[in-house]
Amino acid sequence: MRWDRNLSVAPDGESLIGHAGAVLLRKLADQCGLTAALSRALARAGKFPLVDRGMALVSMAVAIVLGATSMSDIALLAHQELVFGPPPSDTTIRRTLELADDKTLRKIAKARARIRAHVWELITATPSGFPWLTIAGKILTGWLVIDMDATLVTACSDKEGAAPTFKKGFGFHPLGAWLANTTESLAMLLRPGNAGSNTVADHLTVLGEALAQVPAGWRSRLLVRVDGAGATHDLVRHLLSLSTRRRTVLFTCGWMITEADEAAIRMLPRDAWQAAVDQDGKVQKGTAVAEITHLTSRAAGWPEGLRWIVRRTRPSRRQAGNLTAFEKATGWRYSVIVTNIPDTGIPDAAGSHHPQFIDVLHREHAVVEDRVRTQKAMGLRNLPSKCWQVNRGWVLAACIAADLAAWCRLLGLYDQDDLKDAEPDTLRYRLWHLPARLTRHARKRMLRISATWPWKEAFIICWQRLRALPAST
Repeated sequence: MRWDRNLSVAPDGESLIGHAGAVLLRKLADQCGLTAALSRALARAGKFPLVDRGMALVSMAVAIVLGATSMSDIALLAHQELVFGPPPSDTTIRRTLELADDKTLRKIAKARARIRAHVWELITATPSGFPWLTIAGKILTGWLVIDMDATLVTACSDKEGAAPTFKKGFGFHPLGAWLANTTESLAMLLRPGNAGSNTVADHLTVLGEALAQVPAGWRSRLLVRVDGAGATHDLVRHLLSLSTRRRTVLFTCGWMITEADEAAIRMLPRDAWQAAVDQDGKVQKGTAVAEITHLTSRAAGWPEGLRWIVRRTRPSRRQAGNLTAFEKATGWRYSVIVTNIPDTGIPDAAGSHHPQFIDVLHREHAVVEDRVRTQKAMGLRNLPSKCWQVNRGWVLAACIAADLAAWCRLLGLYDQDDLKDAEPDTLRYRLWHLPARLTRHARKRMLRISATWPWKEAFIICWQRLRALPAST
């Protein structure tokens, strides 16, 4: 081949730095105070480890963002010793993750919440401002939207807590909560593979931890979205109890349709059905929504203040085998949503009381699948240890990695159209895995990246913005 004529390969390069994007993530963690906060949370009286535990946890989170899937992948940072100093070993990482008992996790959660408040102030101060969701063409200014969902993590070997799953696999069944506004991972509970999908205690635990991560000044307007696994009396009552004079908590929840719901649908007049809309507010063909609150007999067994919205669509071939007799007779497939959004709608969102808006608001909950997929791309595809407590620490590191990636986009790349909403793999290809050379001159160090790299300007801009961030007090 012409291109490889007289070409040879030698492993003797000096001062070369691979995955130079790690400097952005590590700088962000240090500058916003996360590394120092984690160090204090992980400190032990009378213990003076050679490697700071907070730095070790942040290093593991950075490695996860870069693509690490096991503790031994911390060696990825070994060739960056010229920049960061000696990296922690995999045994140091294991000892750090093994500290993830209940007491330590609570301390770390408090530290993360305090730093999150500082970061949100910085995000609000950017020209783009804090990201508010747009639903059916309406901007929900001031509303934080929390999505809850569970996922399955396959275990290829016998690990503590691994068990058969409801999909006939083997592994774990963690339950998490993400903030739709920023894509941050607020909380995640590691559970055995046989954990129930609608376990009330687990939902209450994760929801409580997620709400604790929301800074105090931001809790006045919250919207929680859960799929059908959350349609339980205890969770619905708890969600209803969260609202106070100073705080409004709204929610939408999937609903397991029953014969009673089908009976209510039968009683709907033809003109009660209204065309459904897309996320941009355009009418959807072949779909319709209606409200059955005044018709369903099941409402009597649930707390007051709830509404039931039904949606009908033409079933696909894949869905045809799971249709009820009523659905086969009508030719429609039905789904029901329960919500506490009042007849007056969401404050400051005109038209949000309509069934069409509530329908599209809940359907947008599907973006949580993107959060789950992103989380699996950053550490959750595999739990690396046989020990349950170490894996709990790994899940924590994966959540911190998701936060760092989100903060980096919102603080350093908010005006870079091809990067501000990019997936992890895209960011790795374009930014995180960028090669560089470290040079020295006049007692200064310079990390030099290629002048022909297409995203070099984005890298430099991001670095300069992160360096200029005010430190947490």
